[in-house]
Amino acid sequence: MLSQAQLLWGLLFSSIGLGFLVYGGRQKAPVPLACGVGLIMLPYFVSNILLLIAAGLALMAAPYFVRL
Repeated sequence: MLSQAQLLWGLLFSSIGLGFLVYGGRQKAPVPLACGVGLIMLPYFVSNILLLIAAGLALMAAPYFVRL
């Protein structure tokens, strides 16, 4: 059973992931592209809200710290 918080956090992280995916695809940057795919797929595999938030924030911060 999905809670309202899980749906809203999933929508937020998936929307941000779509932005990363479009940016990574247009700039030919693999790290934002992979993080975008990860953010889009994250709500499907993580059901714990705190873990969802922590993993989403980590994936959002990864392109800033990992430069290729």
